[in-house]
Amino acid sequence: MKKLNKVFQGLIIIFLIFILFSFSVSAQNEIITHFIDVDQGDAILIELPNEENMLIDAGSNKKGKKVVEYIKKQNITEINYLIGSHPHADHIGGLDDVIKSFEIGRIYMPPVNHTTKTYEDVLLSIDAKGKKIKAAKKGLIIVEEDELKAQILSPISNDYQDLNNWSVV
Repeated sequence: MKKLNKVFQGLIIIFLIFILFSFSVSAQNEIITHFIDVDQGDAILIELPNEENMLIDAGSNKKGKKVVEYIKKQNITEINYLIGSHPHADHIGGLDDVIKSFEIGRIYMPPVNHTTKTYEDVLLSIDAKGKKIKAAKKGLIIVEEDELKAQILSPISNDYQDLNNWSVV
C-alpha cells in the first residue's frame, strides 16, 4: 500500500510539473492588453509575447502619474515602443510623465505639429532622454518576429485638417 501511495504521489508531482510547464509555454504566446482608465482619452498598455511592452497614449496631463503607477504595478521597467496617437492633450498629456519614469525604446508619433504646452512638454521630455521620434505612417513595421507583427495602418495622408485624422492606427 505504501508503494502505491508513493507511485500516486509521484504521478501527482509529474502531473503538476506538466501543468506548470504547459501554463508557462502558453503564457509566452499571449498578448496581454491593458486599457487604463484615464477618463476621456486613451492609455493602452500591451505586453507582447516577446517580453517587450508597448504603450499607446497616456491620457491627459492629470492622468500621467496614474498611468505610471499602473505600469509599475505590472512590474514593467521599460516601454519598448511608445506611441503618441495624435497631439490632442487627452491622448499625449501623460506621456511626459511616462517618458521621465521609464526606460524608453522607440517613439512613434504622426508627422504633425501642434502648438500647445502639452505637446511641447512631450517633445521636451523626449529630448531630455536623448530620444528621437519616428514618423508614424502607413506601412511602417514596428515589430516583426516569428509570428508577431505590429504595423502602422494610418495615417495615410500628409494633408489632414483635423488632428484626429492624424491618429496612429
